[in-house]
Amino acid sequence: MLQPETFYLTARELGRKLRDGEFTSEELTRGYIERLRTIGARLNAVATITEERALEEARAADRELRRRRTRGPLHGVPYGVKDLLATRGYPTTWGAEPYREQQFDTDATVVRRLHDAGAVLVAKLAMVELAGGMGYDEADAAFTGPGLTPWNTEYWSGGSSSGPGSAVAAGLVGFAIGSETSGSILTPSAFCGVTGLRPTYGLVSRYGAMALCWTLDKLGPMCRSADDCGLVLAAIAGEDRDDPTSLRDGFRWERLPRAPRKLRVAVPKGCVEKVQPAVRENFEASLAVLGDRVSVERDVEWPDFPWGPAVGTIVNAEGAAAFLPLLETGGVEKLRCPADRTGGYSGLFTFAVDYIQALRVRAPMKRAVGALFEKYDVVASPTRSSIAYPTGKKFRDAYPDLRSGPPLIPAGNLCGLPAVCLPNGFGDAGLPTSTAFLGPALSEKTLLDLASAYQKETDWHRQRPPVG
Repeated sequence: MLQPETFYLTARELGRKLRDGEFTSEELTRGYIERLRTIGARLNAVATITEERALEEARAADRELRRRRTRGPLHGVPYGVKDLLATRGYPTTWGAEPYREQQFDTDATVVRRLHDAGAVLVAKLAMVELAGGMGYDEADAAFTGPGLTPWNTEYWSGGSSSGPGSAVAAGLVGFAIGSETSGSILTPSAFCGVTGLRPTYGLVSRYGAMALCWTLDKLGPMCRSADDCGLVLAAIAGEDRDDPTSLRDGFRWERLPRAPRKLRVAVPKGCVEKVQPAVRENFEASLAVLGDRVSVERDVEWPDFPWGPAVGTIVNAEGAAAFLPLLETGGVEKLRCPADRTGGYSGLFTFAVDYIQALRVRAPMKRAVGALFEKYDVVASPTRSSIAYPTGKKFRDAYPDLRSGPPLIPAGNLCGLPAVCLPNGFGDAGLPTSTAFLGPALSEKTLLDLASAYQKETDWHRQRPPVG
């Protein structure tokens, strides 16, 4: 029987041990399945365990390994996907009761590419219903129940990639795939103490993924380490003829044998003034760890645009269009969160001129942020201003005294820019805090190099929550 610490190894370490014959993919997969059934159920992190498929893929991986054939560093490593990615033969529920039995006859491109890389799909992971597009305002917003962070189960795991965040943090999968429209990779990664990567818009194909906002949605890895995020991104990135928005650019990842070049880092004005004390202290400590690897300039003015209203208008309009049949038939009445049963209707009343103007303003937004990145390589900030929200409160009531700083998550998504977030310590209630690095388009290598340099000097990403 595998020891509990095995399930908290990084994907790279798991792959190496599989190649060295320390255990088989089938043994590892069975162990993860058991953890998904027990720990995963307590965290409301699992939509469907893909047991039959997982064991079939694991045995195939083992046969290849016995012949000394490997498809790469992820060969035989079990993983999970947010349940908005189509998987042949299993439900793809979008986290919502009206779609609980929905199935597709094909795999999403990301799932297919991970299969080609030898990874083993072990679970469809829970998510906020419809990826939050109906305006949820509390943690209990999925038919699987409120996602819980394994660090303290009285608190939310974050949305909308709630299951991937919990599952990676609790050692239920080797890595996971989440999605982000405006914060849905970064927030659960921060609240669960894992490393999350939001890629450049279009770098990863969205074919086979639920559409919430065609001009904002992105798929990306949620892992134990930045290095793992690089491995996964290398497997899933690149052009896909089934997704006309996909970029030709692929991604190659190799860890640097030494620290990256000295980077120019901007800390935006206002990003640490209205945050919880532990968030501020841990962020400052993170910059100190990076030391002379970075040249930091503080109080950098962030471009002044209506970031929040613009992203809200786009989500309302495109979300209403994506789920028009559900709204027209009244199917939203079956959603779990009361706010979701009515919130989507407001999108039907979004004026066309408002939507078009929100799209048009993205051009000057991108120019302004592009000018900033001519002076700096990276923008650094706390990922979130607080620890995770308690599950029993409306979000607006969780930390009413906090005021948000520069809207970096809406801005990064509106401009289609990559960001990586990584755990950097703990705050109240034993809950993790997180630092985020934002970069210009297609700067994933720079961001992951910097994050890997930080994680080489710290062990926050290796901490284990008290769940077994």
